[in-house]
Amino acid sequence: MAKENGFSLKKSWSFLVLLFIYLAVVIFPFIWILITSFKSTGEIFGDNPFRVIPENPTLQHYANVIFEKGIMNAVWNSLIVSFSTTIYIVLVATFAAYAISRFEFRGKNLLLGIVLAVAMFPQMIVIGPVYNLFIELGWTNSYWIALPFSSITLPMSVWILVTHFNQIPLALEESAKMDGASPFQTLFKIVFPLAAPGVFTTAIIVFITAWNEFVLTITINSNAEYHTVPVAISFLRTQFEILWGEVAAATVVVTIPTLIIVLLFQRQIVSGLTSGGVKE
Repeated sequence: MAKENGFSLKKSWSFLVLLFIYLAVVIFPFIWILITSFKSTGEIFGDNPFRVIPENPTLQHYANVIFEKGIMNAVWNSLIVSFSTTIYIVLVATFAAYAISRFEFRGKNLLLGIVLAVAMFPQMIVIGPVYNLFIELGWTNSYWIALPFSSITLPMSVWILVTHFNQIPLALEESAKMDGASPFQTLFKIVFPLAAPGVFTTAIIVFITAWNEFVLTITINSNAEYHTVPVAISFLRTQFEILWGEVAAATVVVTIPTLIIVLLFQRQIVSGLTSGGVKE
């Protein structure tokens, strides 16, 4: 018994060491970006660029990106586009996933396969037709950029929600029907509340995906007034160099909203991801 306890303790310590190394590797780039954002330009490119603690800490890079480079306008644009995308994608994906999960029809598996195939399309294939359509409609340089984000987020959302709806016993809906509940009452009072963890998790994933989208946005919205944060950060440069101090400061600023969301709702995210993966 003592040998078993010793072996178990050794395994626990080994796991903790490996976990610490993994976390250190994952977190290090973010820590380094944070440190770099407080370094002066001379110190970033100086003789000792790997100094951990800045010799002369400065907030100049933050002042530049907030008051001169218009990063807060980009944050506002990203919030509008990300929330818009999240709302309409979650609505469409929820009803589509429920229909696929509950209704029996020919070609159901083929439909799911097509949805998955769409998610695998390279963005470069989608950009050309979308750009031509937006030119014809006069929707370039606008918040309509949220619409083509569906090509990225909708297939993933449908797959996640189909999994969650499959875990809800059909007997609950049949019981509600026997008690006199209408299809809409059953849907909104029984099914959707039970699927809430999955819907919530899907919404968070869609929001973060839309927040980080770059290629579609830079192609369709060439006007800096409508740039989202990834695009705005990519323009923090001069003709001859990248302004790494300002890039680091802007990265810290634009990471704060998503970091707050993840920290506030981490329990719901984990619950939503795990509840759809275990069959009762």
